[in-house]
Amino acid sequence: MPIPRIRLALRDWDHLVPLVTGRVRARGVALEIESRDVTPDVLAEPGLDGGETSFSRYVLGRGDGDQRLAGLPVFVMRGFRQRCVLVRNDSALAAPRDLAGATIGLTGWPDSGNTWTRALLRADGVDLSAIRWRVGPLAAGEAGKDRIGTRPLPANVRVADRSLVNGLADGTFDAVFTPFMPPEMFTPHSRFRHLYADHRAAEQEYFARTGFVPGIHILALKREVVDEHPWLPEVLQDAFEESKRVWLERRRLLTDTTPWLLDELETQARLFGDDWMPYGAEANAAMVAAFCEELHEQGIAPRPVKAEEVFA
Repeated sequence: MPIPRIRLALRDWDHLVPLVTGRVRARGVALEIESRDVTPDVLAEPGLDGGETSFSRYVLGRGDGDQRLAGLPVFVMRGFRQRCVLVRNDSALAAPRDLAGATIGLTGWPDSGNTWTRALLRADGVDLSAIRWRVGPLAAGEAGKDRIGTRPLPANVRVADRSLVNGLADGTFDAVFTPFMPPEMFTPHSRFRHLYADHRAAEQEYFARTGFVPGIHILALKREVVDEHPWLPEVLQDAFEESKRVWLERRRLLTDTTPWLLDELETQARLFGDDWMPYGAEANAAMVAAFCEELHEQGIAPRPVKAEEVFA
């Protein structure tokens, strides 16, 4: 039988390099990986068989009975969220509880990362319904994306009339939630700072308490592709796992890509073991259950979604 050609679209994460270059191959598949600047809308592109997908929107679809995508427990994007809360340099705000009753700009309402970030406030006793949420792009002129989802927004959530950077700078927003930093955060004269004075320590405490790093995006395949090739999800998960393993092996060898990468990798191994971003349903069960609970508690999912439903 001819080898199937499978086309995926993902952002250019470092751990995919061995797959993209062909150093790692998926067995029995002619795999094509297309790099994207933004997360693709897999269902909207007839030429795609799958790709990187918002974990939140995937879970919400499953909760609604939408079976058009088959998600794999391959979290191609994951990361702590304490680093994602920015305030002005002159702000007195210093902890999540200080954001009670604040006006907060964020890059998308149902987004996975912002759901995890709101969970930090909820865990600190902050009433999310008393916050004035304003949804908009980080910077003016930024490429468009669906920032509000398909459900009606809560009464305290509105579309912002300015970019998050401008709104934070002029005092319209007390804080902003963003997964990506404005360029000035990499300069000595930034107008902004992280809410957490030591977000790394806060993130380490979070991991010690929860045992996971929050998942943001997954790999998903179109349902008809899985129906035609039911063996494909396992093959792809194995290939992505091998790509991640080879990537880490090479990073540990070629550490001179940043001044202190060696120290980072040694510290990472001490804190997390060999794999801080595990794939597989079992390895991510606690994280998936916590995320499903947050979606419901924050009013984004109209009904509780059981963790076992997500990758069924």
